Order: sequence, then C-alpha cells, then structure tokens
Amino acid sequence: MSRETPVSLPVAAPVVEIEKLASVFPTAGGEYVVHQDLDLRIEVGEMVSIVGGSGSGKTVLLRQILGLEQPRAGRVTVLGQPAVHLSDAGAASRVGMLFQHGALFSAFSVLDNIAFPLRELRTLPDALVRDVAMLKLQMVGLDPVHAVKMPSDLSGGMIKRVALARALIMDPPLLMLDEPTAGLDPYSSDGFCDLLRSLHQELGLTMVMVTHDLDTLFELSTRVAVLAEKRVIVSGPPREVMDFPHPFIHDFFLGPRGQRARVLLQEPPRAV
Repeated sequence: MSRETPVSLPVAAPVVEIEKLASVFPTAGGEYVVHQDLDLRIEVGEMVSIVGGSGSGKTVLLRQILGLEQPRAGRVTVLGQPAVHLSDAGAASRVGMLFQHGALFSAFSVLDNIAFPLRELRTLPDALVRDVAMLKLQMVGLDPVHAVKMPSDLSGGMIKRVALARALIMDPPLLMLDEPTAGLDPYSSDGFCDLLRSLHQELGLTMVMVTHDLDTLFELSTRVAVLAEKRVIVSGPPREVMDFPHPFIHDFFLGPRGQRARVLLQEPPRAV
C-alpha cells in the first residue's frame, strides 16, 4: 500500500517586510541616526499600530513603507516588491493612505476628491468613475447629498470619512493611517473606529497605523510595534506589549492616559 506524499500549502507572504533598516539624516554637526537594524513584519489581515516617542522615526518609517523615502541601508518590501517601486505606474493603487488631517483638495467637491485617484488613471469613462466614487462615499457612511459639498462645508469627522473613501477608491489591500482619530471628539472618534473595524472585516484589509491615541490603539490593534532605541523593541498584542519592561512603555501605557485606556481592555467589544 503506497503512502501519499504530504502536500505543502503555500505560506502567505507578509504584506510588509522590513529587514535591517537604517535611516540616517545629515545634520550641521554630522549625521543623525533615526533607525538602526530595525526589523518589522506585517502579515495579511493584521491591524498594526506603530507607537514611539517624539523623534523615534514613526513618520519616517511610514514614508519608507510608502516608498517616499529610501533608507540608508536595509530592505523594505511591500506586497512582494521593493517599496520604492510603489511610485511606478499602477503600483500605487495597491496602497491606500489616510493622512492625519485628510489632505483634501479645497477646490474640489467631495465627489471629485474621492474620484481623483481613479480619474488620474485616465482609463475609465467618467460616468463609471462617478459611480465608483458614490459607492465609496456610501461605504464610509455618508449620504449621497454630501457629494456636491466642498471640504470647507464638512465637519472634522466628515473630512476623515471623505479622505478614507478616497484612500479606498482603488480597492487597495493595504491601508496606511496617520493618526486617524486626531482632532475628533470622543463620539466621532468612536464612530470612526467602528467604521475602520467594519471595513477591515468586510474588505479583508491589512492596516498599518501610527497613533498616539490609546483608545484608538486598543480599539483597533491586533498588534502593537513600539519604536525606541532606533528599532522595534517589542511587537505583539497590546496586553503583552504593556507588560514589556521599558521606560517609554511604562510612561505611555501606564500613565494617567494609559490607566484610563486599560479599562477598555476589561470591557466587552462593541458590536459592529
């Protein structure tokens, strides 16, 4: 009786893989090292929050993942290709970016802001582009009546939702978020977190987020990566990271703001 050879199933490649990253910037007195031997791996479907103190290089790392800056050394791979190639034609559509303050075009209507990346491709009829933009508008919880409004007519929460719709117009598998709830009141912040969690589940997105807001971090993160000492000193579920012995982690998670946020861990998650 013959024995069958076991079949090896393919292992999904990481969405983001960073190895031995070094980021160095010139200064008047020489050079300033931001990252040294930094490693980070983000798997499909994760919601990873990157935290760190001022000057730890969170924004620099975000820009390198987006391919906007090149490190001095090391490797940054996004969706199976070098991050620097994301600027190539068509590749940018694979990553959506939600900027901290929305970065909407003030002279464009809501609909035109959302449709902008798709129109830039110049491959689809305008009627279809408008239909897709309207679909994304409703996907982020805004009514069609808002399509003709200008950014100056929107609240802070609505600006975030329009910017999110624009980030999703190309159906990217990876969504990057820079302080997604900054400037929002607690009610709007909770609603936006609920929206992000729902879209993460429905669309199968992988999300990478830079945030200082502990409520947002605990609401959304499946994993937290802490930048300190020029590298990722710890990466894991929020509960585990909070127990890692390091001065920054103690101050960030166990200070007054952290104590309030810890209560959230004891409460059952809100239904989506």
